[in-house]
Order: sequence, then structure tokens, then C-alpha cells
Amino acid sequence: MQYLYYPGCSLEGTAKEYDQATRALLQRLEVRLTEVEDWTCCGASAAPGISRLLALALAGRNLAMAERAKIKADLLVPCSACYLNLKKTAETLRADPQAMRDTNEVLAEEELSISGKIRVRHLLDVLATDLGPSAIAGKIAFPLKDLVVAPYYGCQCLRPYPMFDDPQKPTSMEGLIRATGAEVLSWSMGPRCCGASHMTTHMDQGMQLSGAILAAARDADVIATVCPMCQLNLEGFQKQISRRTGQGEAITVLYLPQLLGIALGIPPKELGLTLNLAVTEAFKKRIAMNEDLPVLAVQRPETGRQPPCENLNDDEPISQRRTMGAHSH
Repeated sequence: MQYLYYPGCSLEGTAKEYDQATRALLQRLEVRLTEVEDWTCCGASAAPGISRLLALALAGRNLAMAERAKIKADLLVPCSACYLNLKKTAETLRADPQAMRDTNEVLAEEELSISGKIRVRHLLDVLATDLGPSAIAGKIAFPLKDLVVAPYYGCQCLRPYPMFDDPQKPTSMEGLIRATGAEVLSWSMGPRCCGASHMTTHMDQGMQLSGAILAAARDADVIATVCPMCQLNLEGFQKQISRRTGQGEAITVLYLPQLLGIALGIPPKELGLTLNLAVTEAFKKRIAMNEDLPVLAVQRPETGRQPPCENLNDDEPISQRRTMGAHSH
């Protein structure tokens, strides 16, 4: 099994751990990734507001580079915002011949062209559909028994393109999580918006939305995400949200490949677990995590949770702690 791989800007900056965990997990599952040569920014959320053609050309260039690759395979994209931009462009160009001609006219300056053949897939789609829970269950090294996981999907991997799951009641993570031995939290917040970039432009609204998700996950040990923006909002602003709402307990937030990778016995460093902003001491004890040692075993909790993000500097804005890379989606 092999895929072309588009990491996107966030996975080279603020979400390096998502990239590391995705590569480590898929390697363990014997999936071959071929990174798209000379890929560039997909346009994020900025380009569509400036120019429709600019947005099509930026995303279209990456699709053209994928079409030109030596191997013929689907394009796997972990970042939900990048996935949406690339998916939207592919669908638009296939449905609109004039948009296809205009985009190819721009790409011609770089001797590129796009035909619309490439198939864009989200990482969760590949994990849930192509690999499935049985692929995870067959390689479990450390069952995550007694761990309760809240699956959080966010908006962009399922809306407006419900390609592999119900955007209102998604379940595609549940089989994967249960395959690790963990329990799935029963909740309705999985597809709710985290506030996205409102966290920087309308912080009150952003914190209200992320705060509602964190509050609903209070009975879980960990939230699993598949989007760098959702991850950042849910882990990076826990302490500020706690001050505003009085929610007194921290919760670990992991990317789904990190959670699955722990169960498969992949060392924490390979999963980038030391780069996460919200991994509580209680969670570390449960998975016997040590920065220099591989995961040894899953243990039952000894104590309750700690205050939110106790390892973070209260006065240091999140944007200054992890500023490299684009999180402009």
C-alpha cells in the first residue's frame, strides 16, 4: 500500500509532532509514503479571500506536482485545512472547465499542468477505510486498557465533503480507538467547531467554543484530533479557558496517529510526544512515558488530573512559544 504525501506548512512548523507520528505510524503499518516533490503552501484560508484564481493556482500547483510524480497513487493529506483546500480545488477544476483552463494557464509558466486525475484523501479516511481497525488490532504491543478517549473530528475533514463519514455524527475514529483496547467517550461534540482562527481574531468566541469541547470531554483521559488547528486550540489555550470558565482539570490532547502509535509500541520521541503542549503528568504515568525510553506499559491512574497545562508559562502567548510554520487556516 502506498500514497503520495502532502504534509503542508503546519506539519513542518507548529504541528511537527503530527507529521512525525503520521510517518512513524504508517511505516509501522507497512504503508509507503512518497512526499510530493517541491510542494508549496495550499493557500491556507488567506488566498480564497484575495483571489479565486490565486487559491486555485496555489492548491492546483500541488495537485499538478502530485500528478507528475513517478508513482500513481492517492494523495494523502493529514492537515484538515490543507485537505479541504486541495479537495475543493480538485472538485472545482473537474466541474468547471473554464476554471481548469485558467488554472492551467497560470501553471504553464512553470511548465506544469493539471488534468484532475489525482484523488485527494484525508489521513483519517486512509486509516479508517483502507487500513481499518483490523490493521491496528493486529499490531498492538501495549493495549490501552482502561483509557477513555474522546474522538474529536473538527469541521474541515468532513464538511462540506462527507467522503468517508457522517459530518453530523462521525464515527470513523471509533473502531480505530477500540482496536487499541481503549474505550470511546460517548459524546456529541466530535464534529463541533473549535473556533478555528477566531482564537486570534475573536478570542472570546474562540474560547467559548473550545471551552465547551473541553468541558464535554471531562470524563475522558485524552482527546484525539486529526487537525493541527483544532489541536492547537484545544491544547494551547486550556489554561486561559480554565481561568475564564473555572474548569479546573487539564486533559491530554493527542493527534490520532500519536494515540495509535503508543498502542503499537512506537517510542514517544518518534511520535513527537515531547512537542505536545498538553500531556498531563497523570497521562504520562498511565503510559509510563519517558522522554528517553520507549513506552513500557499502560498503567492505571494513581492520581487525578493536574491543573490545566501546568508546564506552560502563563504570560507567554502561544503564538510566541511555537511560531514557526503556518497556522493560518
